[in-house]
Amino acid sequence: MNVSKKKSLSRFKDVRLESIEDGDCVQILHVGPYDDEPESFMKVDEFCAAHNLQRANDEWHRKIYLSDARKVEPAKLKTVLRVQVKSMQF
Repeated sequence: MNVSKKKSLSRFKDVRLESIEDGDCVQILHVGPYDDEPESFMKVDEFCAAHNLQRANDEWHRKIYLSDARKVEPAKLKTVLRVQVKSMQF
C-alpha cells in the first residue's frame, strides 16, 4: 500500500529512512512530565561520573518518546533519554 496515494500529505516527499549510529551511550527511562527531564539527566551524569564516563557532546542527546502526550497524562509519560559517552581521560 502506498501511503502517498491514500493520503494528501504535502511533506511526504521529504520523509526519508536512514540509520543513525549513536555509538557508546548511557540511557535512562524517564517517567513523568517533560519539564522534569533535567532530574533524569542529573542521574545520567551521576552514573557517568561513577563509571569514569563523560558526555561525548554536551549539546547532543536523543529523546525517544514511548508515550503519546496527547493521550497520556503528564505523570505517566515515558521517554528514553540517551547521551553519547566516552571514557574519561586521566
